[in-house]
Amino acid sequence: MGYVEKKRVKFFGLPLSFTKYTIGEEKITITSGFLNITEDDCYMYKIQDVRLTRSLSERLFKLGTITCFTGDTTHPELTLLHIRNAGEIKNYIMQYSEEARRKRRALHTLNISAQEIDDEDDM
Repeated sequence: MGYVEKKRVKFFGLPLSFTKYTIGEEKITITSGFLNITEDDCYMYKIQDVRLTRSLSERLFKLGTITCFTGDTTHPELTLLHIRNAGEIKNYIMQYSEEARRKRRALHTLNISAQEIDDEDDM
């Protein structure tokens, strides 16, 4: 199971864009373009955190924007703009990203630099 959503305009939530988001158990794929098509993938196990935002106009037309914070080099912040069922999709991404990390035994670690530690020791 998964989701296929289109990027929509805020006004009436119409899908007037050529951007399609495919969210599956293993990866998220963003397909954009009309003549020149670009396809970007991000594996679920690389997603570290998810944020859902809804502006007033998005709430009026039942849309939302999901931002996925990843460990991916091409998309450190993967943004799914103005999509329907945003709350349901956010929960789906959180659930399957956690399952994908468990399957691959991937660890979520924080990036703490030595400079920050040295600054704390000086205090």
